[in-house]
Amino acid sequence: MDFSTGHGYLLIGGLILVGAGLLILSLIVNLRVAHSVRNDVRHREKLLEYYRNIFSQLGVILIGIGVSLFIFFFQQNYQDQRRRETELQQVLAKLAARIARGAPVVGSLGEFDALLDKGGPYVSPELGGTNAAVSAQGSDLGKQVAEILLVERDVDIRDFDMLNLSRDFESSFVVNELDPTLWFNIVRDESEIKYATTQLALDYKDLQDAIGGEPVEAAVADPEKQRKIKHEVLDVLYDADLLRQRSRRFLGRACWLFSNGRGFVSLRPIDAIEADARSHQEWIERSKPLLTQAKSGSGDCFKLLRYGQGS
Repeated sequence: MDFSTGHGYLLIGGLILVGAGLLILSLIVNLRVAHSVRNDVRHREKLLEYYRNIFSQLGVILIGIGVSLFIFFFQQNYQDQRRRETELQQVLAKLAARIARGAPVVGSLGEFDALLDKGGPYVSPELGGTNAAVSAQGSDLGKQVAEILLVERDVDIRDFDMLNLSRDFESSFVVNELDPTLWFNIVRDESEIKYATTQLALDYKDLQDAIGGEPVEAAVADPEKQRKIKHEVLDVLYDADLLRQRSRRFLGRACWLFSNGRGFVSLRPIDAIEADARSHQEWIERSKPLLTQAKSGSGDCFKLLRYGQGS
């Protein structure tokens, strides 16, 4: 029986009320017994005494059961509350650690920003992207490839594996209290971060294979190789953009949750964070007002994203 929903209280209240009713009834019967004694109606007196004893005993038993259940449920509820508070504090501590460790990792996305947003905010080609990162050809493509190889060396994509909040939640009661849509979005972003890092590692390898061990300038001078290199570059850009979108949304959401303290378990998804955006820039502009109001530590949550700053 779920005591927290009030069903337990109804049972206990019902038992005590019925028990009290039986005791009152036994008192009424006792008055009839006294009346029978005065009238010397022996047979009726014995019958009424029998009923009085039955009613009083049942009343005492039911009240005793009700009080015992109340004590049991009260103690159980108290223990559950203490356990909940303890687990909640542990989850909040893990959440704070996840944010603190994730902030430097997300900060490294600045190198992808410099690559992706050259000539305007990046939009993937299938959505009409025309910025310099997408349109580079010839010598510009050679310079872009050199930048990609530098980013590959500077940013360890394996570090993004630590952006995994569900590990801290899934073994706790908290996962049962979180809004299902919010929980789904958390897990989905983690899966897409994992997908993006896995694909980026493959994209880097495919790009190296397309270059074929030649100097980049010589490789892009060959029309056939340039076509292959351009294809691999677009793959790198697509997965890098997916990684930065999901990583920043992950960290922004985690910071927003933490900023609400113990009340984060009752939060509902907010479109400013959760709704899918056409581009990373669109998500940044939409979520910035909310994230600048949410505080984590000494700064606001938007600052943790390190967008528009050096890595």
